[in-house]
Amino acid sequence: MTLLFLILVKPLFVLIHGACADPAPLVKVCSLQSSFEPGFVAAGDYIIGGIFPLHYNQEMPDLNSTYRPPAVKCNGQTMRLAVEEINQSKKLLSNHTLGYKIFDSCAYPLTGQRAALAMMNGLAEAESPMCHGASPLLAIIGESGSAQSIVVSRILQPFRIPMISYFSSCACLSDRRKYPTFFRVIPNDDYQVKAIAQLLLRFHWTWVGLVRGDHEYGRFAVQGLLRELKGTGVCVAYQEMIPLLYNRQRALEIMQVEANVVVVFSAEGEMTPFLKDYMMLNITGIQWVASEAWVTASVFAGREFYPYLGGTIGFGIRQGHIRGLRSYLETVDPQTYPSNTLVQELWGALYGCSPSHSFYSPLAPCSGQESLLAQHSGYMNTSSPRVAYNVYKAVYAIAHSLNNLLGCQEHSGPFYNKSCAQRNNIQPWQVHQNVVFVLLEVNFDLKGDSIPYYDIINWQRGPGGNIEFVNIGLFDGTKAAGMELVIEEEKIVWAGHQSEVLVSICSASCHPGSRKAVRRGEPVCCFDCVPCDTGKISNQTDAIDCTVCPEDFWSNTDRTLCIPKKVEFLTYDSLGIALTAIAVVGACITIAVLAVFLHNRNTAIVRLNNSELSFFILLSLTLCFLCALVFIGEPTPWSCMLRHTAFSITFSLCISCILGKTLVVLAVFTSTRPGNNLMKWLGPMQQRAIISTCTLLQVIICAAWLIDAPPFPSRNTLYEHSKIVLECSVGSSLAFWCVLGYIGLLACMCFILAFLARKLPGNFNEAKYITFSMLIFCAVWLAFIPAYISSPGKYADAVETFAILASSFGLLFCLFAPKCFIILLQPEKNTKQHLMGKK
Repeated sequence: MTLLFLILVKPLFVLIHGACADPAPLVKVCSLQSSFEPGFVAAGDYIIGGIFPLHYNQEMPDLNSTYRPPAVKCNGQTMRLAVEEINQSKKLLSNHTLGYKIFDSCAYPLTGQRAALAMMNGLAEAESPMCHGASPLLAIIGESGSAQSIVVSRILQPFRIPMISYFSSCACLSDRRKYPTFFRVIPNDDYQVKAIAQLLLRFHWTWVGLVRGDHEYGRFAVQGLLRELKGTGVCVAYQEMIPLLYNRQRALEIMQVEANVVVVFSAEGEMTPFLKDYMMLNITGIQWVASEAWVTASVFAGREFYPYLGGTIGFGIRQGHIRGLRSYLETVDPQTYPSNTLVQELWGALYGCSPSHSFYSPLAPCSGQESLLAQHSGYMNTSSPRVAYNVYKAVYAIAHSLNNLLGCQEHSGPFYNKSCAQRNNIQPWQVHQNVVFVLLEVNFDLKGDSIPYYDIINWQRGPGGNIEFVNIGLFDGTKAAGMELVIEEEKIVWAGHQSEVLVSICSASCHPGSRKAVRRGEPVCCFDCVPCDTGKISNQTDAIDCTVCPEDFWSNTDRTLCIPKKVEFLTYDSLGIALTAIAVVGACITIAVLAVFLHNRNTAIVRLNNSELSFFILLSLTLCFLCALVFIGEPTPWSCMLRHTAFSITFSLCISCILGKTLVVLAVFTSTRPGNNLMKWLGPMQQRAIISTCTLLQVIICAAWLIDAPPFPSRNTLYEHSKIVLECSVGSSLAFWCVLGYIGLLACMCFILAFLARKLPGNFNEAKYITFSMLIFCAVWLAFIPAYISSPGKYADAVETFAILASSFGLLFCLFAPKCFIILLQPEKNTKQHLMGKK
């Protein structure tokens, strides 16, 4: 809980316009135009100073100061308590006492500057050391704000007066070259921004707004947070600054920017008017992330703030315990300090009345003897102070430093030639040097900063409707990376009194199966979700890119998994079964025709049409039908070699037989002419020689093909990326087309010779049937070429199989259907006389 305290001061809220406000004139002329006295002074052997913000300067640079809540005055009162404890202690500063001078900085750098200058004087400001010699001041406790500490530290530096801040956390103050006399008992903001960055990542808040005050504290904190967030995926929706000269219109513009989570680095003085305007707009549902400067500010603990600030989460400095602080606060009342203005202001803040009975006071008069009520528990709750405890530690650090100097043994001291400080003339630089060792002994780092421990604070509704600062975890900067943040998430109350984490994103997460596509000109957190291309997958949320599947795998429908590609070949599916059935039927028909011819081999039509060649043709056609079956099924090395060679040799045999028959027909019908003795060159032996030679040439071509570059099974992934097409690669395209070309040559020769013999006499001139058969054969294979080239995958094999079957059926029906018709249905015409056209 934030603690309350009253400092007994009599502040003046007018800026000095002379030497002590402007360093340039100060060098030339040392004259004062107004007085600036300490609010409270206590004499002692050694004097230390304290600078505390007792009022706000909201209308800067007007300096129209306003009274701060009683809680902030606990800090100065804690300093007084610590000094009195030290003076009464028998272990510290024995036979010596501490004195102090306490000033009000009004939470404004220029007023803090003036306070520092006045503090280095004697008991009167006119006794300035810049005019009259050395300062008796040994150290200063202060300031609260980093901007004020920067100004004060620069003033104290030439005099080597150490300054221990209890609440200035700007990382810039860790620069020992610029601020060699500055120390603090609070961690610097490098740790706080690291903690906030981890908090944002913990709750997946990737779209946040940043608001800061117009000072070094805000500027360095925002820079540090941006540095921590770099590469984490968290984007900043906007960066805005609360103007030093508060501008309501500018503040309203900041509030209009949309982001569900807003991180604020600002002091409570700047936040007060900003949040009041925010409440006037009735904006709710914002998840505030507060810096340590205002996360425990009691000014925002009223019940009217809860609908707008409830659920705020932030990092506060660690709690401590100060024994006797409560009873010390109870001694502050108007009767004890009847002429103290601040006591009058305190009573007005607590009870809404004025014990001074001033004619000009707008408050009702009261006695000043009112007792503290239950609603003042915030003022009196000193069980776990935070900032006040830092003040307490700072005073004791200076006391231990002085005690070390006083207890120094000659010839073993810390200074030149192992000398010690003169007890009646201890200098600030000696205290400064010893403070370093004191702080190092109590776990401070070499930069003079406190070890980074933070309490994680959550603003929750109290029993009376007011805001309570509930501790829900801690941040320990000394632990290993990733282990620093410990949060009891079940205790958290989120903005809007929700129990679930607020979502703050620019774009919704991309589900598996898609990738993020950043929008041009926008932060990386603003993106579109683009489905993965075919063959690519993403199996995680918010994938940056899609992963290409391995060669034998393909993406599923959702693009989330690589699955084995479907293997495709001409198998026994509906198409394969149909082709198989046709091939078998064709072979059976051919065998049936062969049986008919064998049964009627002694009839005229069989004998006159060269029965031997007819039997060869029927046998080769049977093989042609059967070789079509080799094209169906998974390709293997043997089946690939057999496909084209068996097909080419059987067709060559068939066409060679037809060529021989064509020559015999032509010879028979031309041998009747005088002087024509062609038949003696086309006897049975010559016919067999022609057939064997023509077939042997094809065998030689196929043998050379198989030896040089035989066909082989291949996996075609280029035709359709989602499939693997198993096919037989021809190996040598030249050999493949030579085989087809040779068959085509034989077919063309048959066609030409048959065409020439088509009009020869006879009722059964076989030449015209050969002509038709060759015409069909050539037409089929000419159509095959473009169809084969353009057919994808397994359909190329189907086209080739179909061409084999079609051309085989063409030959079978054209050559043998007329003969079978006469043999089976018109046997009376199956005579030599009828077939030769003789009556």
